[in-house]
Amino acid sequence: MSEQRPPLPPFDATTARAKVRAAEGAWNTRDPERVAAAYSPDSEWRNRSTFLRGREEIAAFLRGKWERELDYALRKDLWAFTDDRIAVRFQYECRDVDGQWWRSYGNELWEFDADGLMRRREASIDDVRIEESERRIHGPRAEGDDTAPPLR
Repeated sequence: MSEQRPPLPPFDATTARAKVRAAEGAWNTRDPERVAAAYSPDSEWRNRSTFLRGREEIAAFLRGKWERELDYALRKDLWAFTDDRIAVRFQYECRDVDGQWWRSYGNELWEFDADGLMRRREASIDDVRIEESERRIHGPRAEGDDTAPPLR
């Protein structure tokens, strides 16, 4: 029996939005193993200029990411979907070990297998220095908050 990660494809607007919210929630835990479990064992990633394959590489990448990106907080929003693909836009904020705050903007393209595991993720991300006073993402999304952060 294979493992499943509902909601399963084919997606509709409700299930695609639920998949995006589940991903946002998992990433905001900053738990590499929990996040990696949502990907197929042979999942392929492109994250900026880094290429990864499989859960072990994904988890190792995320451990390093969250050692460098402190106080990480993320928002993901559904952009578009088809039967087994979802496109999202996202923003996250974090600070580095020197205390400099950053806001990162990006787009992700996701492809899922029949069991709802992500088999492919492609992420394009840009970083902008911000002052702590400019922060607008202060932890996980509040229950019932469906707003997207402004682009600037």
